[in-house]
Amino acid sequence: MITVHHLNNSRSQRVLWLLEELELPYEIVHYQRDPKTMLAPRELRQVHPLGKSPVVTVDGLTLAESGAILETLTERYGQGRLAPPAGSDAAVRYRYWLHYAEGSAMPPLLLKLVFDQLEKAKMPFFARPIARGISAKAKAAFIQPQLSQHLNFMEAELAGRDWFAGDAFTAADIQMSFPVEAAKARAGLNERRPHLMGWLARVQARPAYRRALERGGPYQLIG
Repeated sequence: MITVHHLNNSRSQRVLWLLEELELPYEIVHYQRDPKTMLAPRELRQVHPLGKSPVVTVDGLTLAESGAILETLTERYGQGRLAPPAGSDAAVRYRYWLHYAEGSAMPPLLLKLVFDQLEKAKMPFFARPIARGISAKAKAAFIQPQLSQHLNFMEAELAGRDWFAGDAFTAADIQMSFPVEAAKARAGLNERRPHLMGWLARVQARPAYRRALERGGPYQLIG
């Protein structure tokens, strides 16, 4: 049996989506973020020492890290679905996007979230201009240029194909959904990048994506 330890508004939504695409039976253990800190509850540390989500247990084996989870589940249960043929050019692109999503795309998005929250944080009134000044400089000098660079890169990559790995939808598209949705929520992704927006519309229209939302519960990216 596959059990998904599912944290609301988190990367574990991608795992539910993959399982729905593969039409695999699974059960969900739900966890809620702390409403003040937005951090995962301590109970998740009983499943994995880092206390992060997603975490999946499969026949006694504990899997963490969304890219590793998606790759493992696809290899074990996909039977050729959601992954290109081994050795193909599409397989190289597939592996790249599986790792790019968290290794390259998410760090500037996380920095944007941190500095946005810094501007909203409670602090003595005399410290607010200093904090906001530091935040504004960091975002203007580094974070926003990085976000623009990555969004332009993704937009160009989708200019010649419908999906990240090639002509077919794969688990790499599932993995890429979180950074692209985060970019739309808080990093200025809009219709000026039509290929990315078109890709996002296609993935969100998939029946398995909609079923995963129904099973996982409310899903709204923080920020």
